[in-house]
Amino acid sequence: MTAVPVPHRVVARRPETADTVTLCLEPVDAALPDFAPGQFAMVHSFGRGEIPVSASSVQATGGLAHTIRSVGAVSDGLCATRVGDVVGIRGPYGNSWELEGARGSDVLVVAGGIGLAPLRPLILGALAEPEAYRRVNVLIGARAPGDLIARKEVAGWATAYTGVTVDQPDADWRGDVGVVTQLLGRAHFEPDSTWAFVCGPEPMIRATARELAQRGVPRDRIRISLERNMRCATGHCGHCQLGPLLLCQVGPVVDWERAEPLLSVREL
Repeated sequence: MTAVPVPHRVVARRPETADTVTLCLEPVDAALPDFAPGQFAMVHSFGRGEIPVSASSVQATGGLAHTIRSVGAVSDGLCATRVGDVVGIRGPYGNSWELEGARGSDVLVVAGGIGLAPLRPLILGALAEPEAYRRVNVLIGARAPGDLIARKEVAGWATAYTGVTVDQPDADWRGDVGVVTQLLGRAHFEPDSTWAFVCGPEPMIRATARELAQRGVPRDRIRISLERNMRCATGHCGHCQLGPLLLCQVGPVVDWERAEPLLSVREL
């Protein structure tokens, strides 16, 4: 981990939606320490600033991928980069999904929109070791079909069940319509022996975690990824504070047992 941005070259650029791209990066010189699924980097657009972005791909060679939505000056600059351009990376920061704790159990992944990106390395890790996990289920929700990322890749995942739903279908949509929690009834898992991993908009996270807990998934095995306004990523500025938690240090992944009482306070 370093406090100085380390130059990384864009070696591939993949548009995901109208406002979202995935940048595949390789270190220009020395690589950063390995990222674990769920950890994030501070991604620097030179001349604009930096933003926190979870890794959507981690490689033993030091390569990274980050899926970025254009929502502000820094993300606009990053989304506008081309193959051959250089960006800066600080990290890795935060904790991981800790998928290894789910060995021997059912794995249930629930993603909302671009929240699929931080979950992608976890899903690929679980699918790469089919003998280590009982069943892998992936549920994906988005506002509209145009907001779904990695659609071709998702279609090829060999899971026990993969479900996709949208809130606002277009004329060509032939899939499910509605909130992602409606897909839980089709997934193949035994609640008391399940580890759940959830990432997406905060209202979706709260609704999903509460539904999973009501179905009997242990609250300390429901792991969610929370995003706050991370700036320093070192626990000094306090911008990412959620009650007593500094999410850049003890997050972004937090179990529901710890997060629920904090997320129930509107001021936090």
